[in-house]
Amino acid sequence: MLRILGLSLLYFTIVFGAGFLLGPIRVLLLEPQLGTRTSELLEMPIMLFVIWIAAGWIAQRFAQAMQPIEQLCIGILAVTGVLFADLAVGVFLRSMTVTEVFFRRDLVSGTAYYSLLVLCALMIWLQARQRKQQTS
Repeated sequence: MLRILGLSLLYFTIVFGAGFLLGPIRVLLLEPQLGTRTSELLEMPIMLFVIWIAAGWIAQRFAQAMQPIEQLCIGILAVTGVLFADLAVGVFLRSMTVTEVFFRRDLVSGTAYYSLLVLCALMIWLQARQRKQQTS
Protein backbone atom coordinates (compact mmCIF):
# COMPACT_ATOMS: atom_id res chain seq x y z
CA MET A 1 0.00 0.00 0.00
CA LEU A 2 2.83 2.43 0.79
CA ARG A 3 4.38 1.68 -2.58
CA ILE A 4 1.12 2.59 -4.32
CA LEU A 5 0.84 5.82 -2.33
CA GLY A 6 4.45 6.74 -3.04
CA LEU A 7 4.12 6.09 -6.76
CA SER A 8 0.84 7.99 -6.96
CA LEU A 9 2.51 10.93 -5.22
CA LEU A 10 5.38 10.78 -7.71
CA TYR A 11 2.98 10.63 -10.67
CA PHE A 12 0.89 13.47 -9.23
CA THR A 13 3.99 15.61 -8.65
CA ILE A 14 5.17 15.22 -12.24
CA VAL A 15 1.77 15.84 -13.83
CA PHE A 16 0.66 18.67 -11.55
CA GLY A 17 4.12 20.23 -11.62
CA ALA A 18 4.02 20.42 -15.41
CA GLY A 19 0.52 21.89 -15.31
CA PHE A 20 1.54 24.36 -12.63
CA LEU A 21 4.45 25.53 -14.80
CA LEU A 22 2.32 25.77 -17.94
CA GLY A 23 -0.62 27.49 -16.22
CA PRO A 24 0.88 30.98 -15.90
CA ILE A 25 2.10 30.85 -19.50
CA ARG A 26 -1.39 29.91 -20.64
CA VAL A 27 -3.23 32.41 -18.44
CA LEU A 28 -0.88 35.38 -18.78
CA LEU A 29 0.40 35.03 -22.34
CA LEU A 30 -1.96 32.90 -24.40
CA GLU A 31 -5.44 33.60 -23.01
CA PRO A 32 -5.38 37.38 -23.65
CA GLN A 33 -4.37 36.75 -27.27
CA LEU A 34 -6.23 33.54 -28.13
CA GLY A 35 -9.01 33.18 -25.59
CA THR A 36 -9.58 30.56 -22.93
CA ARG A 37 -10.72 27.70 -25.15
CA THR A 38 -7.88 27.89 -27.65
CA SER A 39 -5.17 28.39 -25.04
CA GLU A 40 -6.43 25.47 -22.93
CA LEU A 41 -6.66 23.24 -26.01
CA LEU A 42 -3.10 24.19 -26.98
CA GLU A 43 -1.91 23.11 -23.54
CA MET A 44 -3.58 19.67 -23.77
CA PRO A 45 -1.10 17.94 -26.13
CA ILE A 46 1.80 19.06 -23.95
CA MET A 47 0.09 17.68 -20.85
CA LEU A 48 -0.76 14.44 -22.68
CA PHE A 49 2.92 14.09 -23.59
CA VAL A 50 3.94 14.66 -19.95
CA ILE A 51 1.38 12.10 -18.78
CA TRP A 52 2.53 9.58 -21.41
CA ILE A 53 6.21 9.95 -20.50
CA ALA A 54 5.65 9.97 -16.71
CA ALA A 55 3.31 6.98 -16.81
CA GLY A 56 5.65 5.06 -19.10
CA TRP A 57 8.61 5.70 -16.85
CA ILE A 58 6.71 4.72 -13.71
CA ALA A 59 5.24 1.63 -15.41
CA GLN A 60 8.62 0.46 -16.68
CA ARG A 61 10.66 1.26 -13.61
CA PHE A 62 8.30 0.56 -10.72
CA ALA A 63 4.86 -0.78 -11.64
CA GLN A 64 5.51 -3.47 -14.24
CA ALA A 65 5.32 -6.33 -11.72
CA MET A 66 2.25 -4.90 -9.97
CA GLN A 67 -1.27 -6.19 -10.44
CA PRO A 68 -3.51 -4.18 -12.80
CA ILE A 69 -5.68 -3.01 -9.89
CA GLU A 70 -2.57 -1.60 -8.19
CA GLN A 71 -1.54 0.19 -11.38
CA LEU A 72 -5.03 1.68 -11.66
CA CYS A 73 -4.94 2.76 -8.01
CA ILE A 74 -1.74 4.71 -8.67
CA GLY A 75 -3.42 6.64 -11.48
CA ILE A 76 -6.69 7.20 -9.64
CA LEU A 77 -4.93 8.48 -6.53
CA ALA A 78 -2.73 10.77 -8.63
CA VAL A 79 -5.77 12.23 -10.41
CA THR A 80 -7.51 12.70 -7.07
CA GLY A 81 -4.47 14.71 -6.00
CA VAL A 82 -4.63 16.75 -9.21
CA LEU A 83 -8.30 17.57 -8.56
CA PHE A 84 -7.58 18.65 -4.98
CA ALA A 85 -4.60 20.71 -6.13
CA ASP A 86 -6.71 22.33 -8.88
CA LEU A 87 -9.23 23.21 -6.21
CA ALA A 88 -6.56 24.74 -3.97
CA VAL A 89 -5.04 26.77 -6.81
CA GLY A 90 -8.46 27.94 -7.99
CA VAL A 91 -9.69 28.95 -4.54
CA PHE A 92 -6.51 30.37 -3.02
CA LEU A 93 -4.59 31.77 -6.00
CA ARG A 94 -7.36 32.66 -8.44
CA SER A 95 -10.13 33.56 -5.94
CA MET A 96 -12.61 31.16 -7.53
CA THR A 97 -15.42 29.32 -5.80
CA VAL A 98 -15.51 25.51 -5.68
CA THR A 99 -18.30 25.55 -8.27
CA GLU A 100 -16.25 27.76 -10.58
CA VAL A 101 -13.19 25.54 -10.30
CA PHE A 102 -15.01 22.39 -11.39
CA PHE A 103 -18.10 23.46 -13.32
CA ARG A 104 -17.49 26.82 -15.00
CA ARG A 105 -15.22 25.52 -17.70
CA ASP A 106 -15.56 26.01 -21.41
CA LEU A 107 -17.67 23.16 -22.81
CA VAL A 108 -15.07 22.03 -25.35
CA SER A 109 -11.83 22.55 -23.43
CA GLY A 110 -13.46 21.45 -20.15
CA THR A 111 -14.57 18.18 -21.73
CA ALA A 112 -11.06 17.71 -23.12
CA TYR A 113 -9.58 18.46 -19.69
CA TYR A 114 -11.72 15.90 -17.86
CA SER A 115 -11.06 13.36 -20.63
CA LEU A 116 -7.34 13.96 -20.14
CA LEU A 117 -7.76 13.28 -16.41
CA VAL A 118 -9.42 9.95 -17.22
CA LEU A 119 -6.48 9.10 -19.49
CA CYS A 120 -4.10 10.13 -16.73
CA ALA A 121 -5.83 7.76 -14.32
CA LEU A 122 -5.58 4.88 -16.81
CA MET A 123 -2.18 5.60 -18.36
CA ILE A 124 0.13 3.66 -16.02
CA TRP A 125 -2.08 0.59 -16.39
CA LEU A 126 -2.22 1.07 -20.19
CA GLN A 127 1.55 1.52 -20.42
CA ALA A 128 2.27 -1.52 -18.23
CA ARG A 129 -0.20 -3.61 -20.23
CA GLN A 130 1.38 -2.54 -23.52
CA ARG A 131 4.88 -3.35 -22.26
CA LYS A 132 3.71 -6.73 -20.99
CA GLN A 133 2.19 -7.57 -24.39
CA GLN A 134 5.39 -6.53 -26.17
CA THR A 135 7.48 -8.90 -24.05
CA SER A 136 5.07 -11.84 -24.43
